[in-house]
Amino acid sequence: MDVLILRDPRESERKCSLTPLRGVEGIRFVNHVPGRTLAAEGRILLTPEAPELTLADAGRGLLLVDSNWRRAPRLREALVGDFLPRSLPPLKTAYPRMSQVFVDPEQGLASVEALYAALALLGEPRPDLLEEYRWGAEFLAQNPGLPGLDSTHRP
Repeated sequence: MDVLILRDPRESERKCSLTPLRGVEGIRFVNHVPGRTLAAEGRILLTPEAPELTLADAGRGLLLVDSNWRRAPRLREALVGDFLPRSLPPLKTAYPRMSQVFVDPEQGLASVEALYAALALLGEPRPDLLEEYRWGAEFLAQNPGLPGLDSTHRP
C-alpha cells in the first residue's frame, strides 16, 4: 500500500515515532510548507472526526498527518482533492504522554501506532513498522483485537 505522510517540520524528528520509517519502501514523507497544497486525491485520510475505517476501504492510498493534535487541523487545510476521511476504532496507546501545554484526545495514538493499526484494518498488516518503536510490543498487547496478528508477527 502507498502511504503518504504529511509531516509538521516543527515537530522534533528525534522524538517522532515515524522517523525510523524514513526510506521504507511504500512510505513517503512530505514536510508541510505553509501556503503550499498537497494532492490527496483518492487517498484515505486518517482523522478522528470521521466514520471508522473498514476492510471495505482497502485499495486506496493512505494519508497520515503527523503533527501534534493542536496543529493537525492547520496541516489538514493544505490537503486538496477528493479524499476519504476515516477514523480508527478505539485503541489504547502505549506511548507515554507528557504534554504540559494541551490535553491529548483520550483515543489519541502515536503516529506509528495509527499507521500500523490502519494498515492492519485494511488487510495489510506490517509488523515491521513497529520493530524500532520502543512501545511496539506493549501497543500490540493492549490492542489484541487488531487483525493480522499472531505470535509469529509480533515485534
